[in-house]
Amino acid sequence: MTDVTIKIKQRTATKMKKGYPLIEQAALVNRDLLSTSKEGIILRLVDEAGSFIGKGYYGKQNKGVGWMLTRTEHEAIDTAFFSRLFQAAFQKRLALLQSESTTAFRLFNGEGDGIGGLTIDYYDGFYVCTWYSEGIYTFRNEVYKALESIVSFKGVYEKKRFSTKGTYVEDDDFVMGERGEFPLLVKENEITFAIYLNDGPMVGVFLDQREVRRRIHDEYAKGKTVLNTFSYTGAFSVAAALGRAEKTTSVDLANRSLAKTIEQFSVNGVDYESQDIVVMDVFNYFKYAKKKEKSFDLVILDPPSFARSKKRTFSAEKNYTDLLQEAISITNKDGVIVASTNCSTFGMDKFHSFIGEAFKREKGKYEILEEYTLPEDFRTTKAFREGNYLKVVFIKKHN
Repeated sequence: MTDVTIKIKQRTATKMKKGYPLIEQAALVNRDLLSTSKEGIILRLVDEAGSFIGKGYYGKQNKGVGWMLTRTEHEAIDTAFFSRLFQAAFQKRLALLQSESTTAFRLFNGEGDGIGGLTIDYYDGFYVCTWYSEGIYTFRNEVYKALESIVSFKGVYEKKRFSTKGTYVEDDDFVMGERGEFPLLVKENEITFAIYLNDGPMVGVFLDQREVRRRIHDEYAKGKTVLNTFSYTGAFSVAAALGRAEKTTSVDLANRSLAKTIEQFSVNGVDYESQDIVVMDVFNYFKYAKKKEKSFDLVILDPPSFARSKKRTFSAEKNYTDLLQEAISITNKDGVIVASTNCSTFGMDKFHSFIGEAFKREKGKYEILEEYTLPEDFRTTKAFREGNYLKVVFIKKHN
């Protein structure tokens, strides 16, 4: 297939020469060339003077139309190319691959490891490839051949996070090897999690919060009453309970969160009946807690970037301050709020402004105890700050 030469506007070209990997639609001078092209074609990128920048692929994802893959003009994008990048990435995770206390983590993190639009997660011998555009998915055969050539695995599953609506593509997720028996029990810092690789886009635990769960378990939970909002399958609650919290309360709107949270407590030997698991809209729970004069020593806020229910739409960028204000009102004096967001449209400075505004509204004083971004296995590149999307701040409420 013949490469298509795409001209990049000078300002973005300068950025890309310094390592910026996203091919932005607004930066294309001759974008009309892509109107008749299929996703997956190789793009030869040049600046407005015709100087070579790099080669990438055409694949629509969020604000981009593809990702740069190499700055070497004649490098082939083939099985050997993927093998080299996988080997380099896996070598960087060698300590995790050899760990007995953690058997679930990210092995390959998209543009941070050199291939935007593709991630590979590891679950105790099983590999899960997640594809974020039709463009990168056209390299499926080369990627799986590369994977087979450098690692032995129990089985491989895949998740397709693309469609005309930008949603998950429902399909049989199994690719090769042996099918797993689910739930598959994996470890994270000695905590056990039940996961399902064959049940939609989310497997049961968000791997990017590993260090935050560790801190809650080790330093913040003992003897505390804990509220875990947007609790999903209760992973933070499990970490807190095993960290000897006095009691945990898990709140999530999804009906399935009840059974999933019971399962996570059970596989860790925690009596789920001694914990509270509530299926309710989080904002409604705040109202309920105020009415019943409930308050907590530790409140965990980890909402989705965007969520819509029948009665409410939540956007982290627009509504996080309101959410935090509600949390402050039911946090005990000297209690701690773990404020977290995975929204990539704003940075840590803006997140701090949300925190400041929420406490100002509540006429309260606070102290920042510690902060976290993505853990080391979620590698990012300084040239693409949007890739380091996770922001977690531990906040102590003083009055």
